[in-house]
Amino acid sequence: MKITELEVHILRAPDTGRPHWVSHFIVPRANEILVRMKTDEGIEGFGIATSYTPIEAAVHCFKTGIGEKIIGADPLAPEKLFQQLFSLTYSRIAHEKGWGKEALMRISAAVDICCWDIIGKTANLPLYKIFGGYRDEVPCYVTCAYYRDGKDLLELKDEIQMLKEQGHRGFKAKAGGVALKEDIERLEVVRETIGWEHDLMVDVNRGWDLQTAIEGARLIEPLKPRWLEEPVRWADDRRELQILSSKTAIPLSAGESELTSWGCRSLVDEKSIDILQFDCTMTGGFTEGRKLTALCELNHVQVAPHHDCFIHAHIVASSPAGCIVESFTDPERDPLQAELYENPPSISEGWLTLNKEPGLGLRLSESAVSKFGERVL
Repeated sequence: MKITELEVHILRAPDTGRPHWVSHFIVPRANEILVRMKTDEGIEGFGIATSYTPIEAAVHCFKTGIGEKIIGADPLAPEKLFQQLFSLTYSRIAHEKGWGKEALMRISAAVDICCWDIIGKTANLPLYKIFGGYRDEVPCYVTCAYYRDGKDLLELKDEIQMLKEQGHRGFKAKAGGVALKEDIERLEVVRETIGWEHDLMVDVNRGWDLQTAIEGARLIEPLKPRWLEEPVRWADDRRELQILSSKTAIPLSAGESELTSWGCRSLVDEKSIDILQFDCTMTGGFTEGRKLTALCELNHVQVAPHHDCFIHAHIVASSPAGCIVESFTDPERDPLQAELYENPPSISEGWLTLNKEPGLGLRLSESAVSKFGERVL
């Protein structure tokens, strides 16, 4: 089998209202690379990559010939194609063409997921079965409590109540963007609204220095969080995570900000975390995600991938290390989860049930692609 045609769209959903802040940056409502791939045997697939930085760098790669490295390859050999694309990150041609490392990693992720979609359709099996088939439904939580201009505690409570009424059983609240005292007040509102029977996770997005993280963990502990996510700044995060873990009983998580699977491996090797949150749509697709899942299982680390529950459910369902997936069920925050697929998997009472269709088991909504997409290849 050979890849004969690529179609690439950039999916965007500009913030037309109040932006959604985490501790120190605005999270895009949507900023994705959509790759659609055709083969000489008539089997088609698609893959998605996520970017929190300007996506023009990836657009430049496609407009200056990176597709030539993909056309003609065998989609049933995703490891080989991933290695070929990854090798561009240290090649002369990438420098000559202005192909940056981050853009190449995002593109390789989308292409890899696309290949695995084709593999599943060729085998007539959903990917979670091919990856291990440990189960066909996975726990699912919702990310919430973003900072927004003028947002007070009453609005925060209304937001959490809305999500609770949707049937969620796990809630991940943002922290790190205001003084600790104010953050604790916000988190207390979330805990009070969801009750003690539901899970509370806290995500700092690398916003605290070590001393603030130690104090923050102490103050948050009575709220019984399931985990504390990316609590320390990027510059020395693995060492600081190790120090923090010795001073708190709260499980620590990280991994979404790593550019490569080797960075995620170091988090596990150095015993910096209890929960790994790699993102297949940002770092190496399923080819690298499967390796990290196996690594986690052998090291007693749980897998709770960042973002895109419909993609990552296949990884979480495949292995005993799979813990939970992250959802965004407020269309104001992420309209793509609500609109991109004609047949999104069911999310109910804190569980996501995977589709039984082969490959990703997802059908793109052409109206959503048209609404959010700009074709670049």
